[in-house]
Amino acid sequence: MASCVQYRLIIRDVNTLQILQLYTCLDQIQYIEWSSDSLFILCAMYKRGIVQVWSLEQPDWHCKIDEGSAGLVASCWSPDGRHILNTTEFHLRITVWSLCTKSVSYIKYPKACQQGIAFTKDGRYMALAERRDCKDFISLFVCSDWQLLRHFDTETQDLFGIEWAPNGCVLAVWDTCLEYKILLYSLDGRLLSTYRAYEWSLGIKSIAWSPSSQFLAIGSYDEKVRILNHVTWKKITEFEHPATITNPKTIVYKEVEKSPSVETERLSFPRRALASSLFSTQSKYDISQVPVSLQYVKPIADRANPKIGIGMLAFSPDNCFLATKNDNIPNAVWIWDIQKLKLFVVLEQLGAIQSFQWDPRQPRLAICTGNSKVYLWSPAGCVSVQVPMEGDFQILSLCWHSSGDSVALLILREN
Repeated sequence: MASCVQYRLIIRDVNTLQILQLYTCLDQIQYIEWSSDSLFILCAMYKRGIVQVWSLEQPDWHCKIDEGSAGLVASCWSPDGRHILNTTEFHLRITVWSLCTKSVSYIKYPKACQQGIAFTKDGRYMALAERRDCKDFISLFVCSDWQLLRHFDTETQDLFGIEWAPNGCVLAVWDTCLEYKILLYSLDGRLLSTYRAYEWSLGIKSIAWSPSSQFLAIGSYDEKVRILNHVTWKKITEFEHPATITNPKTIVYKEVEKSPSVETERLSFPRRALASSLFSTQSKYDISQVPVSLQYVKPIADRANPKIGIGMLAFSPDNCFLATKNDNIPNAVWIWDIQKLKLFVVLEQLGAIQSFQWDPRQPRLAICTGNSKVYLWSPAGCVSVQVPMEGDFQILSLCWHSSGDSVALLILREN
């Protein structure tokens, strides 16, 4: 596990948390990323335009990439773990650096958008969004030699993002939120389908492919999720997110606070701070009887990026469930049964949802709400877990280990 503190990179053993390596970079680290085989790790220092690469097998070996006056705004590994792609300031070009041959390749006209680079899951191909002559284009590259495979224009006004299906056969391309449009292209650049749900209103906010590539979920500003199938690319259903749950078959778990049953003063803890953390206000889930009214926040209409619509959505690894969050009902997570295409569970939290992520091995969802607890849901039920740490802190985000045996938490300590 890698973490950084200012200019230091710390590598720990996941099981024991023992420090294995400690590296010192030239400046404050702003981004870190493992290579696909976990043999190398890159540290990007955007302010200095520098990337440093460290080897775990050979601690004395290191690599420094300096983009110079071109600057640096993004850096990532290629799927083979031996090439680094650096995006220069103003998105003038992408520089491909080879760690093996020390060769350099350049790709011009990358588009400045939220998600402009996408690799297929098998690592064979890369799709790149481009902008030239006031038009959007997609270039497909072969990752083994960075040769251009296909180049085609897209029917978008202002392309916002691209994402491959997990099987690598279809590329989803979606437009700016000002126009509802998603386009699906094959590997040879053919337009398979175009989907538009409505016009003259804010459009797509988020998308997610199912792990099987059979479904594409599209989250929109109209507080709905639309599911497209992989055969006809037509909508098979849409999931609404109303503020009142009325279906008696939907289970609504409501987080409620409960006072600790043990008096802290009677405990002989060596450190009172740890005791106060362990036995602070705890919470549990109650099952609410429908109808249930969820906390609804009315968005401010005259501001940019309104807090409305489906901002987060993710499929479970077994394709059975879809978790969603409607940004103007910030305290709720909606879990949908994909086999029955129905709402299965709603979790109503006391705080706003900061992050959620599925266990990569089973249908188990971890949730954090910016407090000191982690919430876990599975088809068997849900539980609130107090993290045993001293002092006041907030859990801002979380990440599962690939085995599903542990979760890393990003914590903000309060003074």
